Amino acid sequence: MRSMKRILLINPPIYDFSAYDFWLKPLGLLRVAAQLEPFAGLTLYDYLDRLDPSVSDAMPSDMYGRGHFPSQSIAKPPQFAKIPRRFHRFGLPREDFNNFLAENPPFDAALIQTTMTYWYPGAAEVIGDLRRRCPETKIVLGGFYAQACPQHAQSLGADIVISTSDLSPLYDGLGIDGGAIEAASKQYRPPLWSAYPLLKTAAITLTSGCPFKCTYCWQGTFGPPFGHRPIEHCLQDIELLLSRSVTDIAFYDDALLVEPQAILIPFLRHIIDNRLKINLHTPNALHANLITPQLAELMTEAGFKTFYLGYESSSETFHRETGGKIVPNRLKSAVESLISCGFPRKNITAYAILGHPQTDLQQLADTMHFANDLGIHVTLADFSPIPGTPDGELCRKYVDLDEPLNHNKTAFPITFLGFDKVNQFKDLRHLLNNSLATCPNETIGG
Repeated sequence: MRSMKRILLINPPIYDFSAYDFWLKPLGLLRVAAQLEPFAGLTLYDYLDRLDPSVSDAMPSDMYGRGHFPSQSIAKPPQFAKIPRRFHRFGLPREDFNNFLAENPPFDAALIQTTMTYWYPGAAEVIGDLRRRCPETKIVLGGFYAQACPQHAQSLGADIVISTSDLSPLYDGLGIDGGAIEAASKQYRPPLWSAYPLLKTAAITLTSGCPFKCTYCWQGTFGPPFGHRPIEHCLQDIELLLSRSVTDIAFYDDALLVEPQAILIPFLRHIIDNRLKINLHTPNALHANLITPQLAELMTEAGFKTFYLGYESSSETFHRETGGKIVPNRLKSAVESLISCGFPRKNITAYAILGHPQTDLQQLADTMHFANDLGIHVTLADFSPIPGTPDGELCRKYVDLDEPLNHNKTAFPITFLGFDKVNQFKDLRHLLNNSLATCPNETIGG
């Protein structure tokens, strides 16, 4: 009998001006790994695992499991020469990975997940180290960067680049029968969370895709069709995570609240009825339009601890021209629904886009003040111009979009608005958020 293939799963380091563990986990990689598990021996190397024994003592977490990554200051790429910010490499040290490779027999294949397009230097580092240490290892690159920038991804030197949702090139390249995987997948296999020796935070989705077509977002135009996952699979996911003593779960859905009766409400009722104890979070920006009093009550009772709301702008014109996913005055009703069921204002945050190519239309300062008047925090979601999106394409007059580094969410707003203007908005954010600490909750927002 042929021995099982040895496959290394890699979540690469981050090269950026800033990075923070906002419940970051390589969920896509772990889902693919679950399908491969019956046919291969799998090992995970997650550069961003802050609970790795080598960094856990030095990298504390906040009460919900978030925290800083280990990092080192490095030279900026030439593209960022005029950006007056320090540049860093975030993640486990490079020498640790090289020592890991030296101490283990060569792997047959290495699967590398990518996320932000402008984080590709981390994947390039990993590919370079694998080529030097394990020249016979077949390297497979997948994830968002590989899908959004397939030609550029090909230039990194991987053997296989998975640029669509079709995984047959992966199975073929690994020499695994796709039919066998399809047959095995008839029995649901949750993401391979067992790859982590210690796990406190995790991620889950109840849906796939997004029905909205926001002009600044890649998902609605190029992502999968919107749909709901089978409820029984979602319940298996959360039961597995609870069995691993996970304390905090982040929803990675892009449209969690759409058609909630199909899956979200049954999912929440399961948690409530079975008295499951878990902290739930929404870093991917909920559609405030869709928060009803019933949903607010159920989500609060089920254990949601943070609400991040996609507000973007108080301008009706801005929303009408960029997708219309929210009517601005619905932010107030969403906040009122959450507050009425006892959810603390201090844990509600509205996202506002910084550096959008139509910033004047967006009325950013007014947007920030409006959120502050409601007594909630505002955070600036720095704009990243993604090729192929209508708003991303507007940015070609300012940067070369064919170089993914120019999609960087710290660099582009500075390039577009100027360093001083960006700092003005960031200073205003601090001022407004700090003002909430001096005001009694019940008097904020009228």
